[in-house]
Formats: sequence, C-alpha cells, structure tokens
Amino acid sequence: MDNRIVVIDDERDFLESVNRGLITAGYKNVVIEADPRKAAAVFEQGQRFDIALIDITMPAMSGIELLEIIKSTSPATECIMVTALDEARTAIQCLKKGAYDYLVKPISKEDLVSSVNRAFERKRLLAILDLGKRRTLPKLDNQKAFSSIITKSSMVLRVLKEAELHAASDIPILITGETGTGKELLSGAIHAASPRAGAVFTPVNMESLDASMFDAQFFGHTRGAFTGAARDHAGYLETSNHGTLFLDEIGNLPPALQGKLLRVLQDGEFIKIGTSAPRKVDVRFIAATNSNLETMMAQNKFRKDLYYRLKGGWLSLPPLRERKEDIPLLVNSFIEKFCSSAGAEVEEEVLSRLMDYDYPGNIRELKAIIQSAVNLAQKRPISTRFLPPQLQRPKEVPAVIDQPDDETIATLEQVEKDHILKVYQIMGKNKSQTARSLGIGLNTLRRKLESYGAV
Repeated sequence: MDNRIVVIDDERDFLESVNRGLITAGYKNVVIEADPRKAAAVFEQGQRFDIALIDITMPAMSGIELLEIIKSTSPATECIMVTALDEARTAIQCLKKGAYDYLVKPISKEDLVSSVNRAFERKRLLAILDLGKRRTLPKLDNQKAFSSIITKSSMVLRVLKEAELHAASDIPILITGETGTGKELLSGAIHAASPRAGAVFTPVNMESLDASMFDAQFFGHTRGAFTGAARDHAGYLETSNHGTLFLDEIGNLPPALQGKLLRVLQDGEFIKIGTSAPRKVDVRFIAATNSNLETMMAQNKFRKDLYYRLKGGWLSLPPLRERKEDIPLLVNSFIEKFCSSAGAEVEEEVLSRLMDYDYPGNIRELKAIIQSAVNLAQKRPISTRFLPPQLQRPKEVPAVIDQPDDETIATLEQVEKDHILKVYQIMGKNKSQTARSLGIGLNTLRRKLESYGAV
C-alpha cells in the first residue's frame, strides 16, 4: 500500500490542520481538496486512494453523495466521515453506505491519527485474508525493497507479499524457519519497504548476547553507572529509535530477560542504567527463530505473553527443499558474486546433483557449496569433483522389486493426499502441528488442504 490519503472539506483551515496532523504522524502522501465535485471526478477517472476523509456538510455536494461515488468507483478505499453534528441517524446512514468511521468536529490529533491508523490496519488485514484466497501469484508494489531475495517460488512470493503488507504497519513481526532460510534478509527487506526505511536497521543475535550485560547492551548506561562504565553508552533501543530492531534467534533469550523485553514492547519505554526516569522509544521489532516456540512455551522456556506480543504478524519461510525451482537462480546469483570475471561454466551433472540434494543448511549451505566450488575450479568449468563429498555420487534410486497390477497402483499424488489428510485428522485439524509432523511448511500445507477441499 502507498498510504495515499485524500481529505475533502470546504473549510480551508480544517484541511490545513488535518494535513499537518497527518504529516507529523508520518503520513507523507496526503492530498487535500476543498471541492467535493473535483474529488468525485478524480475517483471517476480511476485514481485511487487508500483512505478518504470526507466532510458530510459541503455546499457543492454532500459528503454522503461523495461517499457513494467513492465506494462505487473504488471499493477498497476506506472512508472516514467528518461532521460538526453528532447525530446517530447520520452516523448509521454513513456506516450503511460503506463508511469505516465517523468523527465529530472538533477532532483532536490523537483521534484523527487513531482512526486513520485503524483504517490502514483494516486494509492490511483484509489484504492478507485476500492473499490466502488468490490462485494467481501476487505482485509486489515495492520490488526494490525485496530485490535481494531471489525466488520464483509461489510459496515464497506469497510470503513476500504478506511481508510487504505487514511492512506498512508498525506491528511486531515474528519470522520462523529453519537455519539458513533467509530470515535476516527478509527482516531487512521489511524494514526497507516500511515507512522507517530511512532510519537505522539494527540486527542483534540473541544467541551470542551476554545475558549478564543485557541491560547495558539494550538499555545503555551512563558514565560511572557500574564498575568499568568509563563513558556514556547508547544501547540498542536508543540507537534504533525511529528504526527497526531485529532480534535473531529470539528463542535463545533466557526467561529471566524475556520479561524485560516484554515491558519495552508493552510500554514503549526503558530506563537507562544510571538514571531513574523512563525514556520513550519508537522502535519497530522483528524477531526470528528456528526453534519451536510453542513447544518451548509448553516447557515454560518461553513466555506466552511475549510470544503473542511478538507475533503481531507471522511469516514462515519454507526450507530450500520445498522450493527447489529456486536452486538454478540462486546458483547463478552466487556464481556471479564469487567469480571475479565472467560467470563460471557449470556442468549439467553438477546442477542435477544440486537439484537432488535436500540442504539441511538451506540457502546458506548452497551458498557455501558454490563458493567452495568456484574457489576450487579456479576459472575452470565447475564439475562434480569440486562438490562436497555428499554430492560426489548421484542420489540412489530404490529398485522396484514387485510391480503390482495397474489397477492396484495408487498415484503418488493420491498417496500423498491420503497421508496428509490422515495426519491432519490425527492432529485434530491443527495446521501448525500437522505441518511440523509432516516436515513441510505451513503455507505448503494450507495450499494442499485447499486443493483437497479440506479447509
């Protein structure tokens, strides 16, 4: 979403006031219009806005008339009606005609921004719901932000589109996936696609974090706050203010420290060591893990309240073995990166071996394989002898011992369907548990269940 807002009101002072309020709240793409007829013509000509704020009482055309035109030409535009008269009958009429909200003048900046924020949140949630119903591949509006993620996989493209929708908001995001699937890369792309793109992106590996220094590293400290504090130090929260803080491997954060992080997420403030006054902070949190946090919660190793606070938006990256159509693209990209001159020639058998392998280390492992092969080949064609031992021999195909009659042979597709549906029933139709039991991605399971008509 472009976060395009149009404000229509015949009072010029009100237009300027709303425009200033929205701009200071971070909405830069705001158009103001004093003539409702011109606004109607803009929509009838095909221009689109995400949000329209419409005054109800205008001399040239009533706000309700304009609302009907906007909803008929641009149904996805969320309309917020504005009036000087607090009348229940008028409010109900507006809502019946498709308005999202109804505000009464004078409008405080807090109420204005809150209504607009909620309207954008509604649009984001509706877009995510619609994404799950589509059979066609989604298109990214901000392709530049996601250009570092190389893929043609339908599963990954849907994850990227959902990530783009989440990027427009400030909600915390939890990214799950196996080691090496590109969780940090995705988090950086979300930051680049967000309104915070001009601010700092701070990645923090929670696995390597010194628990005894958590407060100092996250909250910062003043000079002399403790032994060894020779100067003031800005922590991750302070340096990431107005930006994005990426917490990698969040499952490794000790339970004793999880409560401290939760308070920051809840209150939006922290206390620097050596001071007593809370400081406000404006940080967008993205967390990632390859651990099963639901299992950890059941074992009291991860706080439920922190889990649900972090999981404002949830993205699950599939492993490389479920998106093998991306392997040739990734191989070419890595070769271009590691070859100082023209791209190295890759023998056909090498690509065949790479396609047959299941990559427990995912994209990170493939990258290491290609880098090693390029170094060993020394500008010669890359052959199988430059691959690691596990790829030196072709994958063995089990021999067929007995061949039953054609009538008794079930297709691979049918066998897969029967097995998935059986596990789905055993797991009480819990999609997350079913996906983990089958060893497939949640998006893959959803797609297959939809094709079976089981959802």
